[in-house]
Amino acid sequence: MSGAQFTAETSAKGEFVRQANRFTDRITASGSAGHAVEPDRYRLVVSTACPWAHRSIIVRRLLGLEDVLSLGVVDPIRDDRGWRFTLDPGGRDPVLDIEFLAEAYLARDPEFKGRVTVPSLVDTRTGQVVTNDYPQISLDLSTEWADFHRPGAPDLYPAAARAEIDEVVEPIFRNVNNGVYRAGFATSQEAYEAAFADLFGELDRLSDRLAGRRYLVGESISEADVRLFTTLVRFDAVYHGHFKCNRNKLTELPVLWAYARDLFQTPGFGDTVNFDHIKRHYYQTHERINPSRIVPAGPDLAGWHSPHGRAALGGSPFGDGTPPPAV
Repeated sequence: MSGAQFTAETSAKGEFVRQANRFTDRITASGSAGHAVEPDRYRLVVSTACPWAHRSIIVRRLLGLEDVLSLGVVDPIRDDRGWRFTLDPGGRDPVLDIEFLAEAYLARDPEFKGRVTVPSLVDTRTGQVVTNDYPQISLDLSTEWADFHRPGAPDLYPAAARAEIDEVVEPIFRNVNNGVYRAGFATSQEAYEAAFADLFGELDRLSDRLAGRRYLVGESISEADVRLFTTLVRFDAVYHGHFKCNRNKLTELPVLWAYARDLFQTPGFGDTVNFDHIKRHYYQTHERINPSRIVPAGPDLAGWHSPHGRAALGGSPFGDGTPPPAV
């Protein structure tokens, strides 16, 4: 996030105010919204460093959509022009033939001036971004792309539980997913302390909820667990120190630490985590927070593979389904 973008997303009171998603078209099974689900038509562009993009990576893998929805991965380090395809030969995405995700944004809207974000779904025929609406992207992968799910794919957004999932994820987004950013990007003491209190108050409530149940909603993994996991897995590596979210480390919150390890050890979760990209992105792109751009050597990651004991609470990660095949 550049200095100009940082300022644009900060209120007069020093509060971080996240930019609204600019492109919110949907890709649906019927095509009634203007874009129809179609194998090999769209490219999901992500950064493995980004928690919002990580949601769609996990959901795509859990549902087995790899063969119908291709994946483009940007460099975790952005420059002033935004997300770059420097991980690919020649510095160009091999499918979209562009160097920067911004090119797909400008192809859709030549006047676009905002921050280019991931995940984004890009139409490979037009080269234009269709949507960067990250909450809806993962929900649509679960619902609108159902005809292309693998056999045994879990139902991450079951119709009977949608109201409860929506209710659970709303404070998780406000206080945890976005809460760490509200703390980290605050430019006043008051804004920081308010975000800090909201964050740890919510983590305490989640600890209480998860003390006697294995998953946030129901007896198997759901969209709610995906959304909480992508923040928890980054907590000690970046948010605790870099964003000053330091009342406790995740490893000091027994219920949430065991819950996070349970998910990490579930196929589709831990095997999509890239701690190298996560650490380099946060510590080397937020220069106002970390001017030296030095990336910490820790934390020790071995604990993620330690026993969690959560199976004793019952439930099964995939319900009546099966895990995705090994990577």
